[in-house]
Amino acid sequence: MTARIQKGKLAIAKELYDFIENEALPGSGLDSETYWKNFEQVVVDLSPKNKALLAKRDDLQAKIDEWHRNNKFELEAYKAFLTEIGYLLPEVEDFQISTENVDEEIALLAGAQLVVPVRNARYCLNAANARWGSLYDALYGFDVISEEGGAEKGKGYNPVRGAKVIAFAKNFLNETFPLANGSHADATKYAVEGKKLVVTLKDGSTTTLAKEAQFVGFNGDEAAPTEIVLLNNGLHVIVEIDASSPIGQTDAAGVKDLVLEAAVTTIQDLEDSIAAVDAEEKVEGYRNWLGLMKGTLSESIEKNGKTVTRTLNQDRTHKNLIGGETTLHGRSLMLLRNVGHLMTNPAILVDGQEIYEGIMDALITPLLTFADIKGENTIKNSRKGSMYIVKPKMHGPEEVAFAVELFERAEQALGLPAKTLKIGIMDEERRTSVNLKNCIAQAKDRTIFINTGFMDRTGDEIHTFMEAGPFVRKGEVKSQIWFPAYENRNVMIGLQAGLRGKAQIGKGMWPKPDMLADMYKTKIEHPEAGASCAWVPSPSGAVIHAIHYHQCNVSERQKELLNTQPLSLDDLLTPPLATDTNWSEEEKTKELENNLQGILGYVVRWVDLGVGCSKVPDINDVGLMEDRATLRISSQHVANWLRHGIVTKEQVEEVFKRMAKIVDEQNANDPLYTPMAPAFNGYAYQAAYDLVFKGGEQPSGYTEPLLHAARLKLKGYTGD
Repeated sequence: MTARIQKGKLAIAKELYDFIENEALPGSGLDSETYWKNFEQVVVDLSPKNKALLAKRDDLQAKIDEWHRNNKFELEAYKAFLTEIGYLLPEVEDFQISTENVDEEIALLAGAQLVVPVRNARYCLNAANARWGSLYDALYGFDVISEEGGAEKGKGYNPVRGAKVIAFAKNFLNETFPLANGSHADATKYAVEGKKLVVTLKDGSTTTLAKEAQFVGFNGDEAAPTEIVLLNNGLHVIVEIDASSPIGQTDAAGVKDLVLEAAVTTIQDLEDSIAAVDAEEKVEGYRNWLGLMKGTLSESIEKNGKTVTRTLNQDRTHKNLIGGETTLHGRSLMLLRNVGHLMTNPAILVDGQEIYEGIMDALITPLLTFADIKGENTIKNSRKGSMYIVKPKMHGPEEVAFAVELFERAEQALGLPAKTLKIGIMDEERRTSVNLKNCIAQAKDRTIFINTGFMDRTGDEIHTFMEAGPFVRKGEVKSQIWFPAYENRNVMIGLQAGLRGKAQIGKGMWPKPDMLADMYKTKIEHPEAGASCAWVPSPSGAVIHAIHYHQCNVSERQKELLNTQPLSLDDLLTPPLATDTNWSEEEKTKELENNLQGILGYVVRWVDLGVGCSKVPDINDVGLMEDRATLRISSQHVANWLRHGIVTKEQVEEVFKRMAKIVDEQNANDPLYTPMAPAFNGYAYQAAYDLVFKGGEQPSGYTEPLLHAARLKLKGYTGD
């Protein structure tokens, strides 16, 4: 039984209640009785609205399923049907968002964005501190620099590899901060003379930057600076100079590293990348966010036999060119992703029923942000007094309007100024993407972010068209016409709604954290598409991706795109159904193996270990970033093929068992891992099985209900 504290109609798990009373409320200026009374009133008022919105989702899907069972897909008839049932809405008149008090990292800067599970303090701190990162380290440790020609990573320092890293970095300087004459590779000295950067070359000549305004500051003496601060497209690059350092000794100018402004923003995540099924796990995430906002979060880890304590980085300072000092923000600006409208959580019971988790997050997480909102912390996040809440998995403008109402009520309950709580709208559900302009309009004075979430969006695409017919193979989904329309329309509608210079337009995650060479070759497409941020899987990935924002001026690219038209809504509405299902048995088996191995590899860690996002080896042992969105695609895809007879129940069950053995082998060295074979009856295995065989009946194809139920059973929760 869970110990609970009764406050009116609220029965609050003691662990959560104690956290609020002893850690969150002190110093907030709010008294306990008023907080819980207001909390109760908001929950009582808004829970029926939340429930009704979820019922509307189910009702619309039931009508869509029935239509597809009775009609062959034909675009014009389909559009008329969607309009008739209120799924596809008339577009609102043109407007411009009017969001105020937005920090420059969101409004003006384009750069890499990290997403990290807020339950993990070490990851939280690493991400927050990833505002600045070593280019030399990122290049040396990953495959952007090949290991050919004796450049293997090895255990110790490899000077051959080091030379390749330095050559890459000097080339980056030449491309981004070119000299008026010569090359950075030939520099023997950097100095400051008459407010200019003067570079001595190996032939004895001196030169300056071709664009002198790119030099904005330095540290150390003018004749022998220790840091040179450069600026391009709003992002800083710091040339570190120390001729006595191991690397600096090898460089004619004493350059030891380039430090890049990398993860300009970070989403600390309470949703897709964590497993938080009860008060214990929610409090872990809440406590870390509170520490981040107060600036007090720390984590001690063992590294090379020593205990290292990690804390939030301080701001950076440098001498500017007018005789003063400039301060640069030392940390990534942090947004917090709350839970969407669907899930409930037993952390609080309301008249005996679990609270809607999104309502709970909205009433607790701003309280945890008070020190930052009020500017009472010394290590600041927002300097504008705003809190940035990313809101996922909303279906259409009514649900965005509900989120806005929820934020308004939270502000009133907590005594915060109106519009303190800003909203990031994740365009990852089909009813949102086909009505995106209307969605933004509902939050036009709070919007600070829209993005494409291809994984969840694909899961919803499959579930919406579950009855229409079999889908193409999973790897072919991106090649269908709906996908470029989805990605393009998100940017274009955002720009037309005035997001340029006021809010972020984002793109999705690079899924292969160890394969940054491929990321470096391809992810330039995101800034070139007009996106001002894109998700990366690690701090090193943020450093590498940061190069792309030097190669592409996103603000100028957005200005160009404003003169073009979005791709067709008709394309967006056209489903990726297979026109030819004559796949061989081998092809079908490989598709099942790929999907089911990924499902099992992720679910077993989620349910058994409470790991919500991790690098999971695929069937070829390539580590992929997996979360509930990737799980949603795989489970819905197999469910779709089962529904239309492409594969049989017996085939799927046989592959499930074979893949479980492979996943067991892949995790054999983990002492905390519980094998699924040979019994195949554990909570994790059953959850994975149900995700497929009950996939068609899951709300919007979401995986959370089954995952939460399985983990709660594992933890012994009895539904008290």
